[in-house]
Amino acid sequence: MDQKNVFVHAKWQVKEGKLDIVLQLMKEAREKSVQEEGNLLYTLHQSQEDQNTIILYEGYVDANAVEMHRNSEHYKTIVLEQVVPLLENREVILMNRLF
Repeated sequence: MDQKNVFVHAKWQVKEGKLDIVLQLMKEAREKSVQEEGNLLYTLHQSQEDQNTIILYEGYVDANAVEMHRNSEHYKTIVLEQVVPLLENREVILMNRLF
């Protein structure tokens, strides 16, 4: 696998009335994710124009660390099982830094 740092940009549209629970769940997911060995950063942002639009920006040391994150128990149980059903839309882009 490529040993370059990998960054994740995820744009989520939260279902109406579900924002508080999503943010609560993601606080827990973030706390666990930043403890992962290959994690560089894990931040959540909220649109100023639409509070139900959440942007996640994550950084990992390499593609293996991304894979480890996606296979972690907290990712599966919190994000996939609990958060994703509360979203209208979810877009995820894996990126490499250019400069």
